[in-house]
Amino acid sequence: MPPTPDLLITGGTLLDPRSGDTRRAGLLIRDGRIAEIGDDLSADNVETFDASGKLISPGWFDMHVHFREPGQEHKETIETGARAAAFGGFTGVACMPNTEPPIATRDVVEFIVKRAQGLPVDVHPVGTVSKGRKGNEMAELGDMAAGGAVAFSDDGSPVQHGGLMRRALEYARTLDKPILGHEEDLTLNDHGHMHEGAVATRLGVPGIPALAEEAMIARDALLAEFTGGHVHVQHISTAKAVEIVRQAKAQGIPITTEACPHHWALTDEAVDASGFDTHTKMHPPLRTAADAEAIKEGLRDGTIDAIATDHAPHASFEKEVEFIAAPFGILGLEMCWGLTGRDLIQTGILTVAEAIFKLTVAPREILRLPVPELAEGAEANLTIFDAETEWTFEAKHIHSKSKNTPFVGAPMVGRAWAIYNHAQLVQAEPEAVEA
Repeated sequence: MPPTPDLLITGGTLLDPRSGDTRRAGLLIRDGRIAEIGDDLSADNVETFDASGKLISPGWFDMHVHFREPGQEHKETIETGARAAAFGGFTGVACMPNTEPPIATRDVVEFIVKRAQGLPVDVHPVGTVSKGRKGNEMAELGDMAAGGAVAFSDDGSPVQHGGLMRRALEYARTLDKPILGHEEDLTLNDHGHMHEGAVATRLGVPGIPALAEEAMIARDALLAEFTGGHVHVQHISTAKAVEIVRQAKAQGIPITTEACPHHWALTDEAVDASGFDTHTKMHPPLRTAADAEAIKEGLRDGTIDAIATDHAPHASFEKEVEFIAAPFGILGLEMCWGLTGRDLIQTGILTVAEAIFKLTVAPREILRLPVPELAEGAEANLTIFDAETEWTFEAKHIHSKSKNTPFVGAPMVGRAWAIYNHAQLVQAEPEAVEA
């Protein structure tokens, strides 16, 4: 991406996600920093971006993506994942460690950091909790943190051993890092492939019980209370799980959580309606309509802190198999804002500012990362978007290396038009934003 160190953004409305305040103003960027904010700005020999009718916020951050590099570059690479993130409006992501080899040692952490240099999207590696993600022995958390790891997780697998999770929380607390939990008790999930319930029974598909998620969240909430370590619940998916987190927060336990758009936008009925389309297979699975409504309520009342995507690319040949044989996971970066606008903002569950807070401030604060500011002198890190454009998501909008999403043909509300970060302007292609 060619650099754009100097840029004049005109006609936009600045949005402060903390206060919700808006202000119509232009931005003059010089050498990648915000040099001036004001009305009727002008500059000679500077590229101009007309943001009329659009909002400008600090750059969005997705704290849960899978970029597959190293070892699974046929699915996604750091470069192609960053491309998908930029199209979706994100200027930063945290990438999960279930790669090959896993992000389980400092050298792999530093490999990710180096590979991301020069990209317009910040890529922060998450190290494993256990060595090799095998769940037996704690990884070298301190060494990985020194190399750039922002958190620790065995995502894709739970930390099944309670004693190991306790020690990890105690040690991560000394590093001021959270443990990001894939919350699932494997002894309660005997190789299920979709939500355990009426639909799975009707279809004859082995189910994944909600209890497997809920029991592990309850365990980790108790461990967080005991150790003082910060547990972050990834991709929360059940009504009772939301209630467990709500009660834990009320007791002052250091616990946070995230929700993914597919868990509020779809239900397990989509597996049947799609004819076992493997693009409806993810982990945690699509749950019931009651669970989806509970997630929306958790977002509304603040129980759920952040919106994340769990962007999980898989190659076509991996997904084009029988439902039982297919891997879990779907794309998320490119359609996140459109589903947020359609299902949360347009319906009055969240205001635009509240949604942007969950995409900018909350994830970075959970990961102890600085939050970009729209202020003179600050490094320019911003997203230009609206919350009103109605459009249809099509295959041409996919910028990931993989294509596994059930949302092709789905209506969306709200568009990310451009990002600016590291002195680079990345715009959505005109042909890719047509309704």
